Amino acid sequence: MAQFHYQARNAKGVAVDGLLDAASEQAAATQLLNNGITPIQINAVLIRISSTAQLRKLLTQRQPSLADIIFFTRQLHTLLHAGVPIIRAFQGLAENITNPVFAEVLRDVAVTLESGRDMASSLARHPKIFNNLIISMIQVGEQSGDLDGALLKLSQYLEREKDTRDRIKQAMRYPIMVIGAISVAMVVINLWVMPTFTKIFSKFKTELPWQTRLLIGFSDFMQHYWPLLLVLLIAAAIGIRRYINTPQGRLTWDRLKLRIPVVGSLLYEALLARFATSFALTLRSGVPLIQGLNVVANAVDNAYVGDKIRQMRNGIERGDTLTRTAANTQLFSPLTLQMLSVGEETGMVDDMLENVASYYDREVDFRLKNLSSAIEPILIVVIGVMVLILALGVFLPMWELTSVVRK
Repeated sequence: MAQFHYQARNAKGVAVDGLLDAASEQAAATQLLNNGITPIQINAVLIRISSTAQLRKLLTQRQPSLADIIFFTRQLHTLLHAGVPIIRAFQGLAENITNPVFAEVLRDVAVTLESGRDMASSLARHPKIFNNLIISMIQVGEQSGDLDGALLKLSQYLEREKDTRDRIKQAMRYPIMVIGAISVAMVVINLWVMPTFTKIFSKFKTELPWQTRLLIGFSDFMQHYWPLLLVLLIAAAIGIRRYINTPQGRLTWDRLKLRIPVVGSLLYEALLARFATSFALTLRSGVPLIQGLNVVANAVDNAYVGDKIRQMRNGIERGDTLTRTAANTQLFSPLTLQMLSVGEETGMVDDMLENVASYYDREVDFRLKNLSSAIEPILIVVIGVMVLILALGVFLPMWELTSVVRK
């Protein structure tokens, strides 16, 4: 939000001037007119910020998290349900939000609301914070006159989404730590441990086992070319990250994630639960079917699944049924297709989707509780193979050298 200096006349025709904060010159003029002041001239004020202040602002700023969005929807529901005017509610939330970026966004929304725009279009000005699902739910709530009810449903959905994400992160923390520790151990062994054994083995003129030669060769390669390996690793990470940020790269990565052993099936069921929950929410809130599929395609947060959902939308636009278009995508499980079919026959698609979401939520919860047990055997095998190679590569030649010395 910028600061503007204005010259104007009040209702009595007296010249007045001053400063005010607004998102734009138009918003500043609207504020003045709403206060009974006719603007004559409005100029933006250039505020000089020191480089230290700019650096501090850059380091402390962060994008609003899902927890911030949940807090916002919960508090806004409470305020509107209590009868607080919407503009005053946004202004109060902006004062209570601890995230400065989010607080600035809420102030901008309040100013936009003062200019006469509706809440949905005001939030749509900030697509990086408020996604299509939030905007569509708000729009339906405004049109139906039940905005606080829409906010309550939205906050419940977001809380459920956050809980699922937190449980997945918690379950993945252990295998990630183990894999990281294995990687560090491999670097330490090849850069510091193996060179010591290489010096010992070089003193004896004897043929070394192939396992030892393999370890020594790999260790020598890492010692001589570790700067190149480091550069290649960083370049590969940057290249992969940039590719994933492209539409085709995101589509490929999101499809591959669903094929990862053990974890892929968990992600697949979590996505089915997210699809069913968000689709049921939009249908129950009165969002039209085609628009609801558009919203859900963005809400699932997976480009591959979102593309399949858009294929469903295209099929329905051509006059096909919801169940048949879902089956043609070859994405959904037989349970989901059966529930959609029953829902179409009974006119209770939203209730059937709620049942699907509840089932997959339970499945995800069960898999998360047993994820560590499923991954542990794989990690044990990996660690066992590493230890076996090291043991054969290091101790076999030592045993042979010991036998040679005894002779």
